[in-house]
Amino acid sequence: MPYRYDYKCGCKMVRTKVNIEGSESQSWKPLAYRIRKTVRYHLRGHCPVLILKFPLKVIILNHFWESIFDHLSTSSFVPFQNLMSLVHQADPKEIELFLNELVRKGFLEREGFSILTNYPFISIIIPVRNRAEEITGCLQSLSKLNYPSEELEIIVVDDASDDSTPDAVSKFPVSLIVLEEHKQASFCRNVAAKKAKGEILAFIDSDCLADPLWLKELVPAFGDKSLGAVGGMVDSCFNESSLDRYEKVKSSLKIGTWFKSSQENTGFFYVPSCNLLVRRDIFLRLTGFKENLDVGEDVDFCWRLQDEGYHVEYRPVGKVYHKHRNKLRPFCTRRFDYGTSEPLLQRVHTKRIKQFIFPPAASLFWGLVVLFTVLECIPLLGLCGIIVLIDSLKKFSKIRRKDIPIKFSCMILTVLRSYLAFFYHCCAFVSRYYLFWFILILPLVPLASMIILGMHLLAGIVEYFIKKPSMNPLSFLFYFSFEQISYQLGVWWGCLKEFIFTPVNPQIVGKSALNKK
Repeated sequence: MPYRYDYKCGCKMVRTKVNIEGSESQSWKPLAYRIRKTVRYHLRGHCPVLILKFPLKVIILNHFWESIFDHLSTSSFVPFQNLMSLVHQADPKEIELFLNELVRKGFLEREGFSILTNYPFISIIIPVRNRAEEITGCLQSLSKLNYPSEELEIIVVDDASDDSTPDAVSKFPVSLIVLEEHKQASFCRNVAAKKAKGEILAFIDSDCLADPLWLKELVPAFGDKSLGAVGGMVDSCFNESSLDRYEKVKSSLKIGTWFKSSQENTGFFYVPSCNLLVRRDIFLRLTGFKENLDVGEDVDFCWRLQDEGYHVEYRPVGKVYHKHRNKLRPFCTRRFDYGTSEPLLQRVHTKRIKQFIFPPAASLFWGLVVLFTVLECIPLLGLCGIIVLIDSLKKFSKIRRKDIPIKFSCMILTVLRSYLAFFYHCCAFVSRYYLFWFILILPLVPLASMIILGMHLLAGIVEYFIKKPSMNPLSFLFYFSFEQISYQLGVWWGCLKEFIFTPVNPQIVGKSALNKK
């Protein structure tokens, strides 16, 4: 059914406390937007122009948006209701969708969420096996959901537990399906989806706790008819040990702190199944999760959903808190398992070919830097400078033809930052898939081995400053190294089993070649 939006921006509601470690009581805020601090706004005639500094992006809007962006250019968030009062006879849903698109592209920031006058019926689905204590905590958190109870059902599927898990579930007002034979989580989710009454299926894992506003923060996303699924943030329940603090910023389940969508990302975009909302009719049409996949079933489903023409969105709200493996051995084992999924998914999705982009100018620049390091030939540094100058002039002239007020010095800085970003991605790829070769080739080719180690350490240091974990750099690099080695061993093991090496040997393309596609 269509969702009618009612933006009640004047009210305030206090969020109830979540009874988990590290959580805080927060106030609900109305949907509001503002221009990011890294974005410069000015008018060209009556048309708003937004310039994102890095990566350098420019967007020129229709004069219709002038009054809205004049208000958004202030340092404070502007409630959506106030923005709608500036435009007459405009569809609020269309305005919100466009502003959300600019959020995903990096031009705007948003906070809060929309209040709906009619909330859809939702079926929460939880697979569980031998987790009596965890499922009890999960169901207790769901009992505190801030969502109309008459529009909600909870279905728990017990996967042939041989402990007290079914008894623990039976103490709650939920629908319990008990399997006689162990079938894995995908089978459980599919069984529940067929019995569900909701128009939206909300998947959560038994070792997760839901924030009270989990559903209310994510459900408004379905106002976009092209959206098939939306995922929310997966945060950590624990924050005691150094591994806890590492997982809090580097968990494989954590997509990030920014809004993302398959509209702006490649065909490899997905959200994890432990915090996933899907339209039920689409889920059943796609026959749900593939039951022959022990890992990567959520990736496969999101890819198939995109192949059907629907979008998948991630929002860094609607939190669930995950009780991750906080011992080193289980941590490494799980990363190994995740790695084995890459070749399996490649076998199923043959048209999704992993590519590594080598921009011609940046590649030539770093090639000359390497030659200078080996030959110590000073003129090579001059050639590096010429490459930066030519590339900057080329991009600058293109921008200036569109009458965009950007200084040439800013363009040079942008080009240099893009070169550094390219080098970081090269280091990150080597660290992700080739670090263990550092040990294998050390006795034979020590120089190459040291280069691999150096690239890995550089990637780890950059990750440390990006993620800003509450731990010292050495501890971070320790766990980062174990994660990378565990994951890539899983990938290589899967590649050998499936005899598919695309995950570790991607197609090399230039930026210009990619743009032609």
